Amino acid sequence: MDIKGQINKIVEEVSKNPNMKEQFEKEPVKVIENVIGIDLPDDVVMKIIDGVKAKLTMDNVSKAAGALKGIFK
Repeated sequence: MDIKGQINKIVEEVSKNPNMKEQFEKEPVKVIENVIGIDLPDDVVMKIIDGVKAKLTMDNVSKAAGALKGIFK
């Protein structure tokens, strides 16, 4: 299984759907298994959850930095 690919797929789905993002914050395992469509071993799910959270955080930091950058021009 391509974990990076699955993380990107989940981040894309969660980012474009605010309801799914809210559900991911409450029940990340359920969202991941719904998006991927299969039941995964716990160790794999935890790696994907960590990757999705990290990527979502980095995307938010990047957006905030871009907004601040525009203020100082």
